[in-house]
Amino acid sequence: MAENTGFIAWLVETLKTVFWALLIAGIFRTLFFQPFWIPSGSMKDTLLIGDFLFVNKMAYGYSYASCPSIRIPQVGIDLGADDFCGFAEDSNDRLFGSDPERGDIVVFRHPVDGRDFIKRLIGLPGDRIQMVDSLLYINDVPVQVETAGTFTEIMEPQGPLGIRPQCENGAVGFGAECTKSRFTETLPNGVSHSILNIGNRPSDNTGVFTVPEGQFFFMGDNRDNSTDSRFAQAARGVGFVERKDIVGRADRVMFSSSGSSMFAFWTWRSDRYFKALD
Repeated sequence: MAENTGFIAWLVETLKTVFWALLIAGIFRTLFFQPFWIPSGSMKDTLLIGDFLFVNKMAYGYSYASCPSIRIPQVGIDLGADDFCGFAEDSNDRLFGSDPERGDIVVFRHPVDGRDFIKRLIGLPGDRIQMVDSLLYINDVPVQVETAGTFTEIMEPQGPLGIRPQCENGAVGFGAECTKSRFTETLPNGVSHSILNIGNRPSDNTGVFTVPEGQFFFMGDNRDNSTDSRFAQAARGVGFVERKDIVGRADRVMFSSSGSSMFAFWTWRSDRYFKALD
């Protein structure tokens, strides 16, 4: 009897410890920082597949999108921020909030499927955005672009999804060099960052996008390999992103794995520890 009592007491204490640990972790993730692992190449070469970072949720204040998402497809768990904080989803205001600045690297909740996306903020409310022959125009003025060499990577499966890079130098075999032209783009507020070019794509020439009030326009730095605000939500794109869907700002890569798992420490890239993001 005493053994059973002791086991029950141990089990209760263990469950209490797990409960409080999960509660503290949930509060930390909701209010301060959210872990994010880069799954695709849409932000190369600023962000690489396998980069692990923490998203600063304090940067822009809080909305329903600040609540955590828990997705574990292996066991059928798919809970989004709207499942936890759907009561606040209709409000476009942010608690203790401020709007992101042009050039910020922002994590936001996809307006349709609720997945977390990471892109660079290009267009603010009221801006006119257009691509003409691969050149970005903001309010009818072309941004400054300078050549910055070549981005080179090896043609091989990348990350847990085994994504193969797209190459400007044509179809190359496994193990060969895959190259893209690199440019430095400077936005009107002076923020400079790298962009990549793969080739002529329909998204290199667009109509004019006029950003509505309370919404934002995002693009990936890997311009020819990014599903972003240039593509309408009806076409599985991002479209304009409302203020309420913003999660936070990405400031720094903590570490980066070139393998299929972030836990494979022997594949971590030595040059990306605590790397600041431009």
